Amino acid sequence: MPPDTTTAPQLAPHSLVHGSAAVVAEIVAGLAAAQAQVSPKFLYDALGSRLFEAICELPEYYPTRTEAAIFAAHGEAMARAIGVGSTLIDLGAGNCAKAAALFPLLQPAQYVAIDISADFLHEALAGLQQRFAAIDMLGLGLDFSSQLALPASVRAEQRLFFYPGSSIGNFTPDEAVAFLRRARAQCGNDGGVLIGVDLVKDSAVLDAAYDDAIGVTAAFNLNLLRHLNHLAGTDFDVRQWRHRGRFNGAEARIEMHLEARHALTVRWPGGARSFDAGERIHTENSYKYRQSAAVGLLEQAGFQANCVWTDAQGWFAVIHARAIGQ
Repeated sequence: MPPDTTTAPQLAPHSLVHGSAAVVAEIVAGLAAAQAQVSPKFLYDALGSRLFEAICELPEYYPTRTEAAIFAAHGEAMARAIGVGSTLIDLGAGNCAKAAALFPLLQPAQYVAIDISADFLHEALAGLQQRFAAIDMLGLGLDFSSQLALPASVRAEQRLFFYPGSSIGNFTPDEAVAFLRRARAQCGNDGGVLIGVDLVKDSAVLDAAYDDAIGVTAAFNLNLLRHLNHLAGTDFDVRQWRHRGRFNGAEARIEMHLEARHALTVRWPGGARSFDAGERIHTENSYKYRQSAAVGLLEQAGFQANCVWTDAQGWFAVIHARAIGQ
């Protein structure tokens, strides 16, 4: 039997640590706000990541299969636009499957998988390295929502930030521009982005996608509460809450909340918050864009749209944009 020459992927430490003062302070500040809120990044512990995988298989959840169809139909054109040998930086990598599907076409020199759930990422990368032994791989357990500092082990050449799945919609438009500017600052002058953007469509389609019939999205949202218990020592009882998800047409966004089933009090070390029956915790936004507005976000951040690919229905767009010289 020949020796195993596969190089194990490098893994950097996790940025969300149980009991971390900064993490606890962020959670408590959100819970204590007049409109209680929690960042959607806390949806993604190991179980939350697996539940999101299940959501992507649901018939109501069109973004994953629509985006996948765009990649399948236009992957070769994307490869021609981007070129081979990039440093492929996968933001919110999850199970790494979307990036891995592009490996044969893009032939990246290095793959950098970034996800807030480091344990889940470790498992995904270990399997991926076995399949693509020639690609240098690095995993970063990182909260990139507020800062995007890459270690020296990430190649500086041809950095391509890969941000599929319409996750850019979790930011407000102003936050999205700020986030994209941070990516632009890390690109150099030969880098770019390949980004998935969910487009405005009928509200019935959107409502069904974020409140499915069998309740997987509800489980995903409710799991956030047990994650908060772990991270910040809160005493949420998941059974006392229900999932709410709907499209806000005025703001062009899906809003997800957790709603108290009855009057209750949530406690944590050093504090507490009472909730009335029907009072909500805001857990996620998912903004939907018109194609021109999505291109506008990239331009404000220092990118120039190179190519835009959509599905036949115009439900979703994948955009390649190049960094503009500064």
